[in-house]
Amino acid sequence: MFRVVRRTMSSKSSNPASLHNPYFSQGKSQKDVWSLINETAAAAQQELGRPIVNLGQGFFSYNPPDFALKAVNHTITTPQYNQYAHARGNPNLLESLSKVYTKDLGRPVPKEEIQITTGANEGLFSIFFGFLTAGDEVIVFEPFFDQYIPNVEMTGATVKYVQLKYPQKLDKENVTGDDWEVDWAGLEAAITPKTKLIVINTPHNPIGKVFNEKELHRIGQLCIDNNLILVSDEVYENLYYSPKFTRPATLSSLPELKDRTLTVGSAGKSFAATGWRIGWVQGPAELIKYVTAAHTRICFSTPAPLQQAVSEAFGEAEKNGYFELTRQQYLKKYEIFTKVFEELGLPYTKADGGYFLLVNLSKLKIAEDYEFPADILGRGTEDFKLAYWLIKEIGVVGIPPTEFVYPPHRAGNSLEKCLRFAVCKDDSVLEDAVERLRKLKNYF
Repeated sequence: MFRVVRRTMSSKSSNPASLHNPYFSQGKSQKDVWSLINETAAAAQQELGRPIVNLGQGFFSYNPPDFALKAVNHTITTPQYNQYAHARGNPNLLESLSKVYTKDLGRPVPKEEIQITTGANEGLFSIFFGFLTAGDEVIVFEPFFDQYIPNVEMTGATVKYVQLKYPQKLDKENVTGDDWEVDWAGLEAAITPKTKLIVINTPHNPIGKVFNEKELHRIGQLCIDNNLILVSDEVYENLYYSPKFTRPATLSSLPELKDRTLTVGSAGKSFAATGWRIGWVQGPAELIKYVTAAHTRICFSTPAPLQQAVSEAFGEAEKNGYFELTRQQYLKKYEIFTKVFEELGLPYTKADGGYFLLVNLSKLKIAEDYEFPADILGRGTEDFKLAYWLIKEIGVVGIPPTEFVYPPHRAGNSLEKCLRFAVCKDDSVLEDAVERLRKLKNYF
């Protein structure tokens, strides 16, 4: 599973740093986008002497709901919940999720079909390590959530990239998630005898696209025809803004797809608690057992008091309509935030789900002699310059979306014109951002 790196006696060094895993060389140790942008924001805030509005990383500016906090206060003082949880997960949380998925998937979902993980990212990591070995291939749609790539590559497998095609009309007008079309010819060509998994993200980060039933059917049929597993990253499953959320594991037109679908979920996204690191994977028991095997060796056990708190929070959410209320609150957040882009004529992708907004800022004209630091120039794409300029001149943080693109595909990519903003903030924070962004009209 792991690459073996042989060193000859002549290359032996007295520097212990020379023993590093070679995966983290050749640019892979470059400062990540989150550190680069957040450090830029912190420096600008100190330099300007006033707060910066951070709509970059997808962390919440407010607490989880009171009933979830109450559950934590209860569980953290109960002795049994402060000890190791079972590697499969807290039985109460497994039972809660069994009820949730039984309702959402429209069929009985036993606890044997669920594995609790230390965040959704570790759930993905466990899937990859449970099924991949060196030489295997995984298909990922581009743009992608950036953690997919190293998680796959560390198993020795290779990522094959398939485009969600940038809709050219986004240069001039608003679009929807359906306008971001799958490169179907590219998808079919990417499948080889070495392919094991196709990964989708729905609702999608950074686009906000929810894959529609027709798209899911076509992807699912390819999985069935080629004996592939479909990994459906659904961490934003409770944030969708259409009457229903279509999942690959619920397709009535392709019921056999559920037998090869692994669904990834997140309490952090569902309860505004990204720091709790409680996630899960749902799927057929004969597939879940390999996720369990990998999870047990990666971290063995997920934080016990927080697992119990999430279980209790699901119970309360079912009673008080929390998820529907949250969706309505997010519709209001998008209404607040998109108002400024409507005023300025800056096109964006209307989010079908999630809590991001992808905005085309190509109307902006930045002075040719504007000075950028080496870290920003070193990225080689215009969206990093745009993000830096927006922090320094407007006081608002956005994320350059070419970070979610395979490096050889970044230069000249249409996403260079865009920035991604996170709306998982208090309404007052979004209103502050709107006031600042109105100043952009001076730079058209």
